[in-house]
Amino acid sequence: MSTNPFKPTAGHLPPLLVGREPIIADFEEGLADGPGAPGRLMCVTGARGVGKTVILTEFGNIAKSHHWEVLDETASSGLAERLVERLQPTKRQLATTIKPEITGPQGIGASLGQISISSQQMPLTLREALTHRLNKIEKRSKDRGLLVTVDETQAADRNDLVAIATAVQHLIRENRNIAFVFAGLPTITSKWLNDELLTFLRRAQPERLADVPLPEVETAFSNTFAQSGITLAGNPLTEATEATQGYPFMIQLVGYNIWRVANRHAAENPVVTEEDASKGIEDARRRLGNTVHGPELDGLSQVDRTYLLAMAKDDGPSFTAEIAKRLKQSQTYANIYRTRLLDGDFIKNAGWGRVDFAIPYLRQYLREHDAYYMQQE
Repeated sequence: MSTNPFKPTAGHLPPLLVGREPIIADFEEGLADGPGAPGRLMCVTGARGVGKTVILTEFGNIAKSHHWEVLDETASSGLAERLVERLQPTKRQLATTIKPEITGPQGIGASLGQISISSQQMPLTLREALTHRLNKIEKRSKDRGLLVTVDETQAADRNDLVAIATAVQHLIRENRNIAFVFAGLPTITSKWLNDELLTFLRRAQPERLADVPLPEVETAFSNTFAQSGITLAGNPLTEATEATQGYPFMIQLVGYNIWRVANRHAAENPVVTEEDASKGIEDARRRLGNTVHGPELDGLSQVDRTYLLAMAKDDGPSFTAEIAKRLKQSQTYANIYRTRLLDGDFIKNAGWGRVDFAIPYLRQYLREHDAYYMQQE
């Protein structure tokens, strides 16, 4: 039995990175061009499911192919401390680079063994840890370096980002072989990049991952199925392509599920039928609801969900004034939740006074689960 060429698992590197060739080329060019190249300091943003984590994984693989070391982290409390711990082989070596600090009950410190690193010390500590690792790397070869990637940056602690920005800025000035890529939701731009202490990060090359053009999706589907010995063409190919709406995670889901259905009869008839396509698309939509829509909605407040349910009554973009009426609230009050949902990339602006869903099939999911969410209110 052939192996399914599609991988609809969060963060898993799929066999094809449809539409991501330009950003990959920018990163590879940055490694080749040396210290200070734009591609070595990058900010990758995009909605949920567009492949930010996948891109970080691909960058790590590219760096490793050039014999670089890679540190990949996900932003959460203690990010800078974890980087220091991973960079320093032993706590004993760390103790030789910083002075222990005694903090009282109100003190702010990050504990490493018996050593407490305050938020004021952390930038210098992290810089020394990075320098120590780079010295070891460059001793083996001047062409090697260190890539640090941080995912979900919108959830980072401000002190951690200040420490990272300060350390990396100094290392770039020193022409060290370091690359730093941070990724997250588009709210990074408003939450962190306008912070006066993080002006350095504003100079990072911005890369916004958008939906993939449908012609590229169609070509990718056709070629990938053909390589596995199955033909996807005609109406089934058109249906599969349009069902993805260009959403990268849905591309993997649709491809995976159609291939799974068609592969059952591939020995007798290696051609995707319209029935195969319809069944695969429906399975993909159901999986999208279970893995993306449901968990994301569960993490929202009751009012946030009510706002989305009010939007779901419309077949297309919703007027914000009409949503306020449905909520029986003033437009000013409703706009508070509109702004939160925009920042969370659940909805998007659709023209003056209108909004629409940013995640494919969220409207349909809300309609199908309306009774369940109404019970939660």
